[in-house]
Amino acid sequence: MTVLVTGAAGFIGFHVALALAERGERVVGIDNLDPYYDVALKRARLARLEALGAFSFRQLDITDGEGMESLIADNPDITRVVHLAAQAGVRYSLIDPFAYTRVNVDGHLVVLDACRRLARLDHLVFASSSSVYGGNEKMPFAVSDRVDTPVSLYAASKKSAELISHAYSHLHGMPQTGLRFFTVYGPWGRPDMAAFIFTHKILTGEVIPVFNQGDMRRDFTYIDDVVGGVLGCLDSPPAADGGAVPYRIYNIGNSKCEPLMRFIGLIEEALNRKAELDLLPMQPGDVKETYADISDAQRDFGFSPKTAIDQGIPNFIAWYRDYHGL
Repeated sequence: MTVLVTGAAGFIGFHVALALAERGERVVGIDNLDPYYDVALKRARLARLEALGAFSFRQLDITDGEGMESLIADNPDITRVVHLAAQAGVRYSLIDPFAYTRVNVDGHLVVLDACRRLARLDHLVFASSSSVYGGNEKMPFAVSDRVDTPVSLYAASKKSAELISHAYSHLHGMPQTGLRFFTVYGPWGRPDMAAFIFTHKILTGEVIPVFNQGDMRRDFTYIDDVVGGVLGCLDSPPAADGGAVPYRIYNIGNSKCEPLMRFIGLIEEALNRKAELDLLPMQPGDVKETYADISDAQRDFGFSPKTAIDQGIPNFIAWYRDYHGL
């Protein structure tokens, strides 16, 4: 079996591709190596993957329709796709909103339209985000909740991708599952996310901006648990029983709503250093709390996160020290 992983040089994509290759799958990875964050980190991830005989890589932007068509033509044996390539980041969407429609909407459509030509495709799993829940106040967030009030363009682009996927599943019978990820962290993480930012600033003695005066809560989800959820979902494609559209949505979170200040405290403890905080008002486009209801994923493919932040944060810090030679 051959699996296509888009965004293979990214944080989640790297870990998913690694897990697939280690369990014996042939993995074709693509990534455009966008300089949104340090390309050296992306290349270091790829170096780990390319050391595996089961992994091959092609530098390719998902908005390149001809390139995607060529990729599919060269790999007709692809039976599963994990589509993780995206323009990430809520705050950056305030700076360059057009990047989000170009990649997360237009690029998503290019991937779907190329993949529908795969004669043997039995499942396409794509990345969505907890951001689609917007300003919902009901906790925990459930996939049955309405998600038509996004508070950032990033969230709107991810909800748009969900709708496009549903239409393609309906029109072409393409089995698809969208996964709404909740604040993923861990080794090889993204430099624009909280764990990386806080660790760097504490070590360099810089002030950490903390929004909403620190009164924030997040469902922090460790990368190994996310990978387990992705693979479990990938192995359980939705069926078109009784004429139903073969399309599903699930939350992938730790199902624990942790105070942001506790998260920072665990980083301080692991580094044995205190943080200097700058308590600021709420950032536009941000939300105060996230909290995942994962009961559907537990029922349908046995998703069971095991890593609390008390364990996950020290794991991340150990990797950070090693990667940076500290």
